[in-house]
Parts: sequence; structure tokens; C-alpha cells
Amino acid sequence: MAKFTLSDLEKRVQQRAQDSATESYTRSLIDKGLAHCGKKLNEEAFETAVAALQEDNDRVIAESADLLYHLMVLWQARGVTLAQVEAELEKRTAQSGHQEKASRS
Repeated sequence: MAKFTLSDLEKRVQQRAQDSATESYTRSLIDKGLAHCGKKLNEEAFETAVAALQEDNDRVIAESADLLYHLMVLWQARGVTLAQVEAELEKRTAQSGHQEKASRS
């Protein structure tokens, strides 16, 4: 079995975004708007943090998967791609994290 990647997840989110909301949870989230997508992302981030502090690694992994999915849905709703985020991350590797953070306005 081939390894599942974030690119695979992005493709799946893009495909599901084309389906009807009655058949696709992804489409139903997008149809509810950016604020709803942001709220779901926030909930998943909180659940991931709580799991990291209070639960076992299996729970952290499950919540992290939810978090990544909801991040991809938000990106889809905004028209942001994984490649764009990867390009930004690549630019940031040219300097230390402290230098990069200090350079932000």
C-alpha cells in the first residue's frame, strides 16, 4: 500500500469540495462559509492541544488528523494550496526561527 501524504489529503478535499453537500461533509463545511470553517479549525486545534496534555498518543494522532483535515478544508475555501504553504515554509528555512519571527512586520 502506498503511503498517504498531505498531497493526497489535499486532492481528496478538492475532489469532495466538488460533490453535493448532501453527499460530502467537506462541501457542507465550505457551504457554511469561512467563519464556520475557521470555527471548526479552532475546535480541532483545541482538541489536539487537550489530547497532547491529557491523553495518549493514539488520541493525539486522531485529533491531529482531524486538525489537518479541517486546515485543508479552510485552505480549499480560501483558495490556498499546500504548495503555497510549502513554498512559504521553504522560504523560512533560509534563516533561524528567531530571525524569521523578528523579520515579520
